[in-house]
Amino acid sequence: MRGVLAVSAGLAAMVVSACSKPEAPAGPPHVVAASDIEAGRYLAMIGSCNDCHTPGYPQSGGKTPETDRLVGNPVGYHGPWGTSYASNLRILAQSTTEDGWVELLKTKRLLPPMPTQNIAKMTETDLRNLYRYIHSLGAAGQAEPENLPPGVTPSGPYENMSVVAPKT
Repeated sequence: MRGVLAVSAGLAAMVVSACSKPEAPAGPPHVVAASDIEAGRYLAMIGSCNDCHTPGYPQSGGKTPETDRLVGNPVGYHGPWGTSYASNLRILAQSTTEDGWVELLKTKRLLPPMPTQNIAKMTETDLRNLYRYIHSLGAAGQAEPENLPPGVTPSGPYENMSVVAPKT
């Protein structure tokens, strides 16, 4: 009889635990990787940092060697805000502290097409890991061209990001 009672009690406990609500995740989501640098490499990839900050990256199907990545881009992004150029993140990471990097990405209003609103929502840990990865690459390349104000057409290559209505 004791065995039947023990089995019944065990089954009842399993049923009750199966019906309870799962625990809410503790804290914000985070990247789990072998190292901070690997986490930063992953964040740069899924954040599409290379799409703008690495010349020719989209056209190469993402096959640009890592040694040539995140060096800024001389192709401008032209729209109502003027013309913006993707920063050389490798020079930037070498010229600022980790704390300065976090502060910059959390507070500075960056020009389109930089997704400032998304970057501002990244956790501090993720921003630090991104910095550590980019910093680990070392400085390379040249500084990007200066941004241009509205109304000035760039003399070099650029992508027109203005909305154009179809002709009817």
